[in-house]
Amino acid sequence: MIKIEYSELLTELREVARDAGSEIMKIYESSFDVNYKGDGSPVTLADQAAEKLILSQLKKIIPDIPIVSEENASSHELEAGNQFFLIDPLDGTKEFLKKDGLGSFTVNLGLIENGIPTLGVVFAPALNRMFFASNLTGAFEESENGFKEIKIREVPNSGPVAVASVSHRDELTDNWLMDNNVKKTVSIGSSLKFCLVACGEADVYPRFGPTMEWDTAAGDAVLRSAGGSVLLPNSQPFSYGKQSYRNSAFIAHGNF
Repeated sequence: MIKIEYSELLTELREVARDAGSEIMKIYESSFDVNYKGDGSPVTLADQAAEKLILSQLKKIIPDIPIVSEENASSHELEAGNQFFLIDPLDGTKEFLKKDGLGSFTVNLGLIENGIPTLGVVFAPALNRMFFASNLTGAFEESENGFKEIKIREVPNSGPVAVASVSHRDELTDNWLMDNNVKKTVSIGSSLKFCLVACGEADVYPRFGPTMEWDTAAGDAVLRSAGGSVLLPNSQPFSYGKQSYRNSAFIAHGNF
């Protein structure tokens, strides 16, 4: 594997994420067309512009690590090695299209090493919330006032708070929440769900609907680096580099 200086790479990737976010916001604030992929999911000029920028910059920063990215279909045929990037240039496209003021869409840059997400950057450009982490440096949130280390919280006396998908919530999720006596739920889109657990604004994120590895890698890295865990529903490890980069169900845990 290529030896990486995590702190230096995180600094560079935060700039890449901000640049991609700027491209996304230019399109978000204009009129644009929506196309649909073979699976029916939407794709916009923002997805494509952000991906083009990210791929170009990543190849300059660290050219020898393979990149698997959502909009580059040919990369989905790559055999997962022991070190690769998973990129989602615009996670939460459905939320991006709503223009509902919630801003729950993100740029996601994740590094996988030996099947584990070891480094991640998640940037929500409409909210100006930047989360970044590695398993060696810890997890942080950057704001206008600098950055602060983030950690999962102890479950409050008032009970656990779950985050759930806005666009993909299903009966299995509702049943899990009921079975685990989780009565309060915050609905939000994109990989922000991982980050809200990581920074102590929520306690658990159950996901039974379909996701791909590029949807989860960066947020997963942030959560694990903040002291959380991501497991299969049977509590077995949740790993990366699976066939077709397709995820099964998972539970993202804080202290819950």
